[in-house]
Amino acid sequence: MSRLVMKFGGTSVADLDRIRNAAGKVAREVANGHEVIVVVSAMSGKTNELVALVEATSPMFDAREYDAVVSSGENVTAGLMALTLQEMDIPARSWQGWQVPLKTTSAHSAARITEIPTDNLDAKFAEGMKVAVIAGFQGIAEDGRITTLGRGGSDTTAVAFAAAFDAERCDIYTDVDGVYTTDPRITDKARRLDRISYEEMLELASLGAKVLQTRSVELAMRYKVRLRVLSSFEDVTENSGTLVCSEEEIMESNVVSGVAYSRDEAKMTLVSVADRPGIAAAIFTPLAEAGVNVDMIVQNISEEGRTDMTFSCPVGQVARAEAALNAAQERGEINFRGLIADRDVCKVSVVGIGMRSHAGVAAQMFQALAAEGVNIKVITTSEIKVSVLVDRKYMELAVQALHDTFGLENAA
Repeated sequence: MSRLVMKFGGTSVADLDRIRNAAGKVAREVANGHEVIVVVSAMSGKTNELVALVEATSPMFDAREYDAVVSSGENVTAGLMALTLQEMDIPARSWQGWQVPLKTTSAHSAARITEIPTDNLDAKFAEGMKVAVIAGFQGIAEDGRITTLGRGGSDTTAVAFAAAFDAERCDIYTDVDGVYTTDPRITDKARRLDRISYEEMLELASLGAKVLQTRSVELAMRYKVRLRVLSSFEDVTENSGTLVCSEEEIMESNVVSGVAYSRDEAKMTLVSVADRPGIAAAIFTPLAEAGVNVDMIVQNISEEGRTDMTFSCPVGQVARAEAALNAAQERGEINFRGLIADRDVCKVSVVGIGMRSHAGVAAQMFQALAAEGVNIKVITTSEIKVSVLVDRKYMELAVQALHDTFGLENAA
């Protein structure tokens, strides 16, 4: 009997009516002959509520107890889902992470999965269980303590189970009906894609598209798990949703498949840095140690032994970056004459595996932005992506212009 993994996010299980709706979709797959592994998130808003309780109780909280509290939201959903399925006469039971067991590292609140032994679930399936309902987002470390995988960790849980149990597919049910060419809230010309490659989805997820968590896409790409993104609130057909799959499964790739954006970016420039071997390491090591997520990096041509270094980071990390760089200056590790932070920029990117075989995408992108009067501050490229930093006030205009320029309203 083939296995299928179905994951339901917080909005899909926000209350009992929605849990019943999700259970109906599971029941349909059972009727189609599948053994089903269901992975559930906490009910919408519950994780934030639990985090607030922890922080109100202990501002300098023990990360191990934080995980014990925050993981409980998924336990509640898993139990309610199993009960709902049992009421539908479907043999189901809930599983917490430690019961599977889903083994992880001991990095509390940011654990990584190390192993999912299949013996316990396989034995129960052999005894007649049709549905295993797994509490997502959680696991168990070697010392026996509960761990959590970080925000969005239920997506990662689902993909990891699909890989471990050699599932036919992993269906991710959410509040949107697939992966779109861009955010439909910005342009009504956005179109749902029937298929998208792992690499494109990984780029879109890392660039700000919030349909799938980045780690889950990385895992799916590594183990070739076929992902399907679906809406919990629509009837499912063969043509529903978006399939995330290997490039070989896509007949002919679009040159550009999507336009992504990240609103809350900042551009930071170290002015007149002493240019010497190792200066980049001297700048970016303290930033890494301070937990600053550096993205785009540009170094100007050196003149008279000095240069400018520009990089981008999340706007919420600017103060942390400033403190780290000023401290490095005081220690004599770097020497610069100024530090300028521009907090009013955003990142806009075009993504597509078709770029590998088509020249001129960057030029077309830059011409489209120029025609709209949008000035580019920083540019970075990869094999399937071109990203630019622009003033935040032009973000929606830039996204709309690029969506039109590459004809994404005709994408499928």
